[in-house]
Amino acid sequence: MLTKRIIPCLDVRNRVVTKGVKFQNNVDLGDPIEMAVAYSDGGCDELVFYDITASAERRPIDIDMVSDVAKSIRIPFSVGGGISNLDDMYRVLLAGAEKVSVNSLAVRTPQIIGDGSRAFGAQCIVLGMDPVRTADTQKCPSGYEITTRGFREHTGMDALEWAKRAEDLGVGEMVVNSVDADGTREGFELNLTKLIATHVSVPVVASGGAGTCQHLSDVFKQAHADAAIVASMIHTGEFTIAQIKEELIRDDLPIRRKW
Repeated sequence: MLTKRIIPCLDVRNRVVTKGVKFQNNVDLGDPIEMAVAYSDGGCDELVFYDITASAERRPIDIDMVSDVAKSIRIPFSVGGGISNLDDMYRVLLAGAEKVSVNSLAVRTPQIIGDGSRAFGAQCIVLGMDPVRTADTQKCPSGYEITTRGFREHTGMDALEWAKRAEDLGVGEMVVNSVDADGTREGFELNLTKLIATHVSVPVVASGGAGTCQHLSDVFKQAHADAAIVASMIHTGEFTIAQIKEELIRDDLPIRRKW
C-alpha cells in the first residue's frame, strides 16, 4: 500500500509566508526558506509553495525564491502561481522544483496540461483546483464550481467535469482545495475530496480545513485522499509534523516515518 503523504503548504506573498481564512485577512508568518528547512527537517514528505498574488497581479513567479528553496532542502516540492506558459514551467523545474502546479492558467488554456505533460512528464504537472459549493446544479451538477485567481473569479465550470477533463489531458496529480474550508481548521471538505478521488485515477491531494490529526485521518480513510496539505495547524506551532505522523500511524494509516 502506498504511504499517505503529509505536505505543508507555504502561501508566499512578497517573499513572506502568509495565511488567511478563505483567502482573506491574511497574516504574515515568516521567511519561506527558514520555514521550508524547518518542515523538511521535521519529517514532512513534500512541500508546496504558492505565490498567491502572482496570478492576480499578472506577474511571473519569483524564480529566485524557487532556486533558494531547492538549495536549502532535500525533499520534493511543488510550485504554483504566476505560471503563464511552457517556458515558465521549464524555468521553475530548472530552478529545482519537482512539480509545477497550474490553476488559473489551466482553466484559461487547458492544452497547457498536455503540453507540460509531454514536455516534462505527467509526474511534473499538478492541477490546482479551488472549488466552491454552489446551489446551481444545472450549471454545476456536482454541486461544486471551479474558481480562479484566488477565488476572485467564478468560472461556471463543474469541478468534477474539470477534474476528469484534466486527467484526460495528461495531468499527473490534483490538489483539491476547498474554498469553503480554507483556513477554517474545521476539517477537510470530505464530500468534495471523495467526489474527485473516486472518479479519477491520478493521486488526489486534499487541501483546506486541516486542524487536527483526526481531520487528516478522516480525509485519508473516508475520502480516499492520497496526500493531505497542512498549514495553519503547524504554522501556529500547535502541532509538529512528527506528532501528526505518529498519531496517524497509531490510527493504522500507512505513513512514512522521518528518515
